[in-house]
Amino acid sequence: MLNRLVTASVAATVAAVASITGFACSQTAPQVDAEGKDLAVKWKDASLYTIEAKALDGSNANLAQYEGKVALVVNVASQCGLTPQYTALQALADRFRDQGLVVIGMPSGDFGGQEFDSAKEIREFCDARYKVTFPLLEKSGVKAGKSQSPIFEFLGTKTGELPGWNFGKYVVSRDGKRAVFFASMTKPDDAKVIAAIEKMLAEPAPAAKESAPAAPTKPAESAAPAAPATPAQPK
Repeated sequence: MLNRLVTASVAATVAAVASITGFACSQTAPQVDAEGKDLAVKWKDASLYTIEAKALDGSNANLAQYEGKVALVVNVASQCGLTPQYTALQALADRFRDQGLVVIGMPSGDFGGQEFDSAKEIREFCDARYKVTFPLLEKSGVKAGKSQSPIFEFLGTKTGELPGWNFGKYVVSRDGKRAVFFASMTKPDDAKVIAAIEKMLAEPAPAAKESAPAAPTKPAESAAPAAPATPAQPK
């Protein structure tokens, strides 16, 4: 009974905040860009793992290194009421790492300005408070528009949904071409999230790309026959 009362109270609070502030756990992703171009066509054959991105420290994130893994992409924030979800995210990263899961955190201040300004502050906070070991990308935009990360444009196009608050979650397939979205209030260790991760982990990894055939080697030239020995002259 007490649990039901607490759950009902939390739901009522969230609903009240949503009605006052416009807070929403998800939003419909636009399917055309600002120039009217069809995003479904733009991203039709794309993969998450081919998108260029930068790590939190500004270096190349090289998402291609994760191809063949299942990714859990999350827009994170350090000063949000949902920030404690970092604990469950790290636990998922540890639990499923050997099976092929990579958690990718994408800091953003789009919702309530609840992320630190500098990469240094974000890194220090994540290290000190939550001992985060999974990769963090550079601070970026989640909402549709010019500042939006291409990763969120891609994932929004694939699923039809964008995060409406911090800690929206996408479970992305091993080939990087399919994704399932979970809204902010769905905890990382929710049974639905776990089921989606396990389902995609059970799928075979994409076949390795065939390397170009080696150029045929030029046959070695046969050595010229030795000249016959000169017979000895009789004395």
